[in-house]
Amino acid sequence: MSEPTEQLPTWQHFIGGTWVEPAEGQYFDSTDPATRRGLYRAARGTAADIDRAVTAAQAAFEDPRWRDMSQTRRGHLLRRLGDLIAENAGELALMESRDNGKLLREMRGQLTTLPEYYHYYAGLADKIHGSTIPASDRRVLNYTAREPLGVVGAITPWNSPLTLTTSKLAPALCAGNTVVIKPSEYTSATGLRLAELALEAGFPPGVVNVVTGFGPEAGQALVDHQGLAKISFTGSTATGSRIAAATASRFIGSTLELGGKSPNIVFEDADVANAAMGVVAGVFAAAGQTCIAGSRVFAHRSVYDELLERVCARAKTIRIGDPLDDTTELGPLAFEAQRDKVARYVDLGRSEGARVLTGGAATDGGLGGYFYEPTVLVDVDNSMRVVREEIFGPVVAVMPFDTEEEAVRLANDTEYGLAAGVWTTNLARAHRVAARLEAGTVWVNTYRAMSPMSPRQGFKTSGVGVEHGTEAIREYTRLKSIWINTSEEPVSDPFTMRS
Repeated sequence: MSEPTEQLPTWQHFIGGTWVEPAEGQYFDSTDPATRRGLYRAARGTAADIDRAVTAAQAAFEDPRWRDMSQTRRGHLLRRLGDLIAENAGELALMESRDNGKLLREMRGQLTTLPEYYHYYAGLADKIHGSTIPASDRRVLNYTAREPLGVVGAITPWNSPLTLTTSKLAPALCAGNTVVIKPSEYTSATGLRLAELALEAGFPPGVVNVVTGFGPEAGQALVDHQGLAKISFTGSTATGSRIAAATASRFIGSTLELGGKSPNIVFEDADVANAAMGVVAGVFAAAGQTCIAGSRVFAHRSVYDELLERVCARAKTIRIGDPLDDTTELGPLAFEAQRDKVARYVDLGRSEGARVLTGGAATDGGLGGYFYEPTVLVDVDNSMRVVREEIFGPVVAVMPFDTEEEAVRLANDTEYGLAAGVWTTNLARAHRVAARLEAGTVWVNTYRAMSPMSPRQGFKTSGVGVEHGTEAIREYTRLKSIWINTSEEPVSDPFTMRS
């Protein structure tokens, strides 16, 4: 804990449309993972800060400026926010790249599509409605209405802060809720800048609030706050389990996008060159720091050697270095503890009998940062911890199989069910296997494709609830059934039998 100094820029909390100093006056440093140099200081939030933010959000929810705003007008504000993100894309891309080490060119690409999420939900804002239900008595009118929940708490991770915050913020605002965001302590800046842009877009003060800080302090306080109507969380399965228990005990909703150990299956009839690039993209893009990483690869024995040769050849040539350099292909892990976790898992794999074909070592990338080489493990099986547990780094385990039945069984032999990939030129097999895989998203002959229109849900311990698409609106609304007696006749005595 330390006081803010002049050496680094300082970010305060964003509450009620204004910058607010932390209640206890304490801050923490954020560093560039590529160089270990300090970037900025952010307010260290506590329960008092969370309470102030939730109070501001509740006041905004009840304020006629937001409560009585037409759904079409809400859509206009969402579209304007998307436009502002596009106008500030260069700044936001640089901020996020420096904050978590993602490639700047990758972030530029994300920022070109991110406004589409706000534009999509802008179009949905005035399409949220109920329905009229036939009643047995024609004098009674029964209809339903979808209403916003209230104050939504959003807890977001460090690997894709803007994208994963948007997955929560856009549908929540579309439905008429107000939001308190607690970003990861490793990546606070872009969430704060996003809240500032929301105010500029015309959202009333208090509709979007951000409290920065650590999970046990600010995050737990947000989960426990009695003023919340819902929590939306992206992160580890262990933390998600605790949040699910806490919200269930209060009978409020939760949307949880959690861990993954996704299978990528390459059949004997696949285009092996394409499949190899899909494997590389699925696990080495973003340095493997994505919950949908295709970190378990199952290759048919007839193409196993060729696939391995192609994947290893590309892994060896992946250019590691400064994420701000457009020629860099692999940036750092987001922070030191994450780099060390990846290294421990690879060492564990070795102790379990795995063989490292390429990679398998930490490096400073020539910059003093938290880098790890793209790593391919073989001689592994589904019983090993390195195969069963989420590593969240540029590490892939490759295993052979002989039959389609075996491939499906191995792919489903996991506690997770977030995503899966299938590589085949057999159309019937593509549909058959996709139907049998226990995963919320299945890609065929591609990997990591996404759209704001396509719903995403985790199966098993990979999560609860839906993000993206029209289905996400149900996550942020409650359904009310309304009955109207249109008759002007006297109400009959309930104890008098009708003839």
